[in-house]
Amino acid sequence: MNVLKNFKKLIVLPILFLTLVISTRAQQVNGLIYADTAGVMVVKIWGTHQERGYALGYLTGDRITDVIVNYIKPSFGPYYTMARNTVLQGNDLAIPPEMDTEAQAIIDGMNAAGANTGNLDKTDVLVGNTYLDISNLMMLTLGMNCAALMSWNDATAGTDLNGAAIVTRHLDWEISPVLNRNHAVIVHFPSEPGESKWIITGFSCLMGALSGITPDFAVFQNMMDDNSAAALHNQHYQPIWFTLRKAVESTDYNNDGHRDVLDVRAALLDCTNGFSDGFIISALAKSNPVDSLVAMVAEITPLAPTQTFRSNSYPDSIPGDNLYTANYQIARNNQMHFCPRYNGIRSHIGNGTMIGRDTSWNLMRDWSHFSHNLQMMQFAPEADLFRISVYRDGLPAYMNEPVAFTLTELFNEPVTGTGSMTGEPKAICRYDRSLNGIEIRHSEPIRKVGVFDFTGRLIYSSVFEDATRVVIPVANIRTGIYMVRVASNSVECVFKVMLDH
Repeated sequence: MNVLKNFKKLIVLPILFLTLVISTRAQQVNGLIYADTAGVMVVKIWGTHQERGYALGYLTGDRITDVIVNYIKPSFGPYYTMARNTVLQGNDLAIPPEMDTEAQAIIDGMNAAGANTGNLDKTDVLVGNTYLDISNLMMLTLGMNCAALMSWNDATAGTDLNGAAIVTRHLDWEISPVLNRNHAVIVHFPSEPGESKWIITGFSCLMGALSGITPDFAVFQNMMDDNSAAALHNQHYQPIWFTLRKAVESTDYNNDGHRDVLDVRAALLDCTNGFSDGFIISALAKSNPVDSLVAMVAEITPLAPTQTFRSNSYPDSIPGDNLYTANYQIARNNQMHFCPRYNGIRSHIGNGTMIGRDTSWNLMRDWSHFSHNLQMMQFAPEADLFRISVYRDGLPAYMNEPVAFTLTELFNEPVTGTGSMTGEPKAICRYDRSLNGIEIRHSEPIRKVGVFDFTGRLIYSSVFEDATRVVIPVANIRTGIYMVRVASNSVECVFKVMLDH
C-alpha cells in the first residue's frame, strides 16, 4: 500500500510541475523586438489591450522595472505612497478602464518572464504613466520642457518635401542614466473595434502618448513652464498622456470621417475640468489647403480658460505656414509670452519658407536646444519619414546623429502564420533539415529577416537587396520554437518555425 502511495506521488509531482510550467507560459506573447539600435529599442505589439500589455511586460519587463524602481520611485521619494494613493483613490485622477487592464497585463507579462524583480503591481505602472499629473497635484517641481516646430504647404514648397508637412520635436527632461538607457519606440497594432495602429515614442514603461504618432498625424506634449495654477482636488482629471492616447489610438475620435488634428482638439475638449497641470500640445497632420486642419497648438491648464487653441491664423510672430511651441503661453489670455528658445526660432527662421527636412532639423538643433535634450525626433507623414536621436555617450540628443525609419516599415503589421500568407504578396518560411537552415521564399524582394526566440528577443538578423529566396543558417541556434520576421517593401510577416536539428 505504501509502495502504491509513493508511486502515485511520483506520478502526481511531475504532472503538477508540468502544469505550473505550462501555466506560466499559457499566454502567447503578441510582440517582438523589431530593432535595438543607436540607443533606441523598437518594439511591436499587437492584439487587445490585455494582449499588448502582456507582450510589452514580457519583452521589456527588465527595462520597465528599471524605470519604475530606479527613476519613478526615487523622483517621488518619501511621497511615493501618496502618489500611489492618488491612483488608488480615484478622486483626483480618472484612470480609463482599458489602461487599468493594460497595466495589470504588463505586470502579468513581467511575472511570466521573471522580470518583476521589484515586486511591482499595476498601481506602480499607472503612477509611472500619470507622473506629470500626480506631480502637480502634489505640488512637486519637474525638470521637463520640450519644443516643436511644425511646417507645411508654402513653408516646405520648393524643398525635398514639396509642400508636405513636417514636425521636428525636442523632448527635454532632466538628465537621468535610467532614462538614457531606456529609450523606446513602441508600435501598437490594436485588434479592438474603433482603434487603429499608432506609436509611442518615449521610454520603457510608457503606455500613454507623450509623443504619439499615427500614419496620418502626430501629437506631442510640452510643459507650460509659466503656469502657476495649482491643480484642484476631487476633479477626476483625465491623465494627459492617456487623453492624447485616445486621440491617436481611435480610428476617428471625433467621427468626422478624417484622422487629423481635430481629433486631438476633440479629445482635449472632452476633458471639461481641464487638466491637472499646465501643458502645451502640438499636433500635426498631412498637408491640407485648410491650415487649421494641418497644425494646431493647445494651451491647457487646471483653471479657466482651461483650453486655448491656436492655428496659423493667430499672430504668434512666426511667419509663413509654420507653428512653433516651446514652454510659455502665447494665445492663452493673449499673453504672447516668448521664452528665449522661442525668440531663437523667431530670429532665425527668416521669412518662413524653403524649410526642408534638414533645415527644420538644423533650426531646432541650433536655435531651440537645451543641454538636457533626451530625444530629438522628426515626423513627416507624406514623406514616409520618422527619425530620432537620443541622449547617449554623454551627449544630448541634438548633438547625435539620428537613426531613420520609414513609417511604412514601422507600421507594417506583423502577419503571423506557419505557412504561406493569403493574398498578395506571398511568402513561405520553413525549416529545411537538409540545408540546416530556414528557407524563405517571397513573391517580392526580401529586405530584412530577423529570428527571435520564444521571449521575442532578436538572436539573428540580416539585410538583403534583391533576393526572393534566402536560407538562414541555424547551426548555432539551439533546438526550439522561433519566430521569423520577414520584411519586404510592402509587408511584414512573422512565421513560427520549429527547429529540431
